[in-house]
Amino acid sequence: MKIIVSGGGTGGHIYPALTLIDAIKNKKPDAEFLYVGTEKGLEADIVPKAGINFTALKLEGGLERRFTLENISRVANAVWSIKHASDVVKNFKPNAVVGTGGYVCGPILLAASFMKVPTLIQEQNAVAGITNKILSKFVDKIAVGTRDALKNFPSNKTIYTGNPIRKEVLAAKKSDGLKEFGFMEDKPIVLISGGSRGARSINNAMIDVLKSAAQKNSAQFLHVTGKGEFDSVMKKLSDLDAPNIKIVPYLYNMPTALAMADLAVFRAGATGLAELTARGIPAILIPYPYAAENHQEFNAKSLVEAGAARMILNKDLTAEILSAQLEELLSSPEKLKSMAQASLSLGKPNAADEIADMILKLI
Repeated sequence: MKIIVSGGGTGGHIYPALTLIDAIKNKKPDAEFLYVGTEKGLEADIVPKAGINFTALKLEGGLERRFTLENISRVANAVWSIKHASDVVKNFKPNAVVGTGGYVCGPILLAASFMKVPTLIQEQNAVAGITNKILSKFVDKIAVGTRDALKNFPSNKTIYTGNPIRKEVLAAKKSDGLKEFGFMEDKPIVLISGGSRGARSINNAMIDVLKSAAQKNSAQFLHVTGKGEFDSVMKKLSDLDAPNIKIVPYLYNMPTALAMADLAVFRAGATGLAELTARGIPAILIPYPYAAENHQEFNAKSLVEAGAARMILNKDLTAEILSAQLEELLSSPEKLKSMAQASLSLGKPNAADEIADMILKLI
């Protein structure tokens, strides 16, 4: 059995693809995979390191959501890339082709569809990306990560599965996190992360929050700043010496951190939210305001409406507002418990297996 998987540009497209590959391997150990990405995307580095065969299509970039001269060039490039993608499909002879988002999915999924190879796309966000909207007219099946995304696609081939999450997220234990980060079990733990690159607005708001938290010592904080922001944050907190606060530039072991968290301050990327809800973690969400079609705000609204999260818009974010939200929730264990239950009810821990079954059924 041979399967082409494609997804690129950001970790939000790449890691769900890798999780799906693992899920299929667990069911079909002899399955052979080829990952199709771009030369400049993160996938060109991440996928080969995961031991998966990788090939790149030469693409200039995604389409802008308005008419520009640059778009004309990119359309011409995309047409040429469909020919290249067709050659990849012909040579590899896959039994199915799967896309998890990003403009690189367009040529390879279109080529496969035209060649009558079974196809599936997975949409992580509440608002569908432009590539997946186009592909939805051609592919055989669509798996969506949120119920809100159902309205974006043809109902006869779309299924709400949730977003695939790494098995390590569910396997991690709280005791491991407490030991690794040196936290105490009898005080609540807040995990703060603005994504792999960090979020300056969140980091700036957290400066005064952490100074106050160091004096009160009633809760514990693990703040992930992002590598590019770490030095700036530490300079502003150079006098801070508190055992209840840990500040790190990056987390290679996010599953362990999630396992011990009682509350999270996060952006609202689809994969991060899928991991939070799979663990049943209440959250204060600050959506990234420049995400395509503002999809992070729509992602966050799904959790807010279910009672699993609070939302602060990036333009409204201040240390005072964030501190007030944190103090309210941390001083109300019953409220946190209610939010945790609501979060857990949204979680889809078996999403990867469900999507893997859809792919195998297509084959």
